[in-house]
Amino acid sequence: MKARNVRNQACLVCKKSFQKAGNLRRHLITHTEKKQTECPICKKNFVQADSLQRHLLTHIKEIPYECSVWKKGFSGLVKLQGHMRTHTGERPFECSVCKKSFRRASHLGRHMRTHTGEKPYECSICQKSFSQSDSLQVHMRTHTGEKPYHCSICKKSFRTAGSLPAHMRTHTREKPFRCSVCKKSFCTAGHLGRHMRTHTESYSQSESLKVHMRTHTGEKPYHCSICKKSFGVAGSLRAHMRTHTRSFCTASHLGRHMRTHTGEKPYECSTCQKSFSQSDSLKVHMRTHTGEKPYHCSICKKSFRIAGSLPAHMRTHTGEKPFRCSVCKKSFRRACHLGRHMRTHTGEKPYECSICQKSFSQSAHLQVHMRTHTGEKPYHCSICKKSFSIAGSLRAHMRTHTGEKPFRCSVCKKSFRTASHLGRHMRTHTGEETFELKTNVRRCSSLRRDAGTLKPFKCSVCKKVFGAESSLLSHLIEHTREKRHSMCKQVQ
Repeated sequence: MKARNVRNQACLVCKKSFQKAGNLRRHLITHTEKKQTECPICKKNFVQADSLQRHLLTHIKEIPYECSVWKKGFSGLVKLQGHMRTHTGERPFECSVCKKSFRRASHLGRHMRTHTGEKPYECSICQKSFSQSDSLQVHMRTHTGEKPYHCSICKKSFRTAGSLPAHMRTHTREKPFRCSVCKKSFCTAGHLGRHMRTHTESYSQSESLKVHMRTHTGEKPYHCSICKKSFGVAGSLRAHMRTHTRSFCTASHLGRHMRTHTGEKPYECSTCQKSFSQSDSLKVHMRTHTGEKPYHCSICKKSFRIAGSLPAHMRTHTGEKPFRCSVCKKSFRRACHLGRHMRTHTGEKPYECSICQKSFSQSAHLQVHMRTHTGEKPYHCSICKKSFSIAGSLRAHMRTHTGEKPFRCSVCKKSFRTASHLGRHMRTHTGEETFELKTNVRRCSSLRRDAGTLKPFKCSVCKKVFGAESSLLSHLIEHTREKRHSMCKQVQ
């Protein structure tokens, strides 16, 4: 009796423990090549005879135990009893530590590991341990790269079943998790939980609020000691540091990282031959050719190629501008816009032309500038085939064909094709001299001082020249009178 009930008798093969010697003996058979029983129908092997008997019921469709509520059938009495507790609410298995109750003994056993810290399921590749076999199964996909759950709309794949429903809401815009305080809705329970902390008193004094405030101030107190890059969150710095001294759990992850050093771009677009270092980048790029825009705004129905563009666009409807300049208090919808704006205060110009060494605060400005060296004019008018180096110039040019004049004077209602033309016109109302006029007056005055007799205004009729435009106008009137007098004589 004592031998049969000794606790923690361990299997020498897999280290699993058993309370009874009989259970250990039955378990050891699972490690041997010997299979005692075989299903005569599907040839599946079983270690124990009673397991085979239960299995045979699946072939002969015999279901001896039936739920009286749902009429669902079960092959074993224990399974029926466990199922019936979903109807009765009975939870006979209670945790001795926290008094939480469970419907099944297996559920209690799994829960107990949260108290003992036991993690019997170990990954054979990286030796990470887990308290549940399901967790190990999901973890193994980080090594194999398997993503069995696929989005039917954009074909994106996921490792866990729970990630797919959350992703589908980015397409449906469904937000089933609602805050009971301010009625704001969220796509995931995690986002709601994080939001709920903004209503608690502790949040106003917590580290979470300090971190959140940095999205408005632009503060980045965590600095990389190697490349001097800065971050607003300590976790982001830790993740970044791994790019300098990083180890990877799979060869594929290491390979992807190594491309940041080698510059290798193995994923090539079959349409325009542009190359990318990551397959995800190629997938996003292909949408520029296919026109696919899977992310839709629920308000104005505008669509986007990239998931990150949609939240930024939604702020154009809500008016939200969460990114605030700490110097002039100006607010922006995007963090990148704030970063770009900050350079107007710091004077930083990190983008330098490799030909003439001129520097720019924005990469887009450098890109446009480079065309002054290359002569490239990628924007073509579809009507007259004229080309332009800047997209804005093409838009302004197209109005010469369409006749559109979208810029209107608020004083006299006159319309103009470009904002600059409107600005120049507005000075005729304010009396302000334009920069060009001032420059021309200075140039003419300088020339007159130098040449003395310079008369830049020439009559197109008699070629007489004048020093002032008003003198020329007065002179032209004389020609008009002479012409009228000549016509009168001919009539007589």
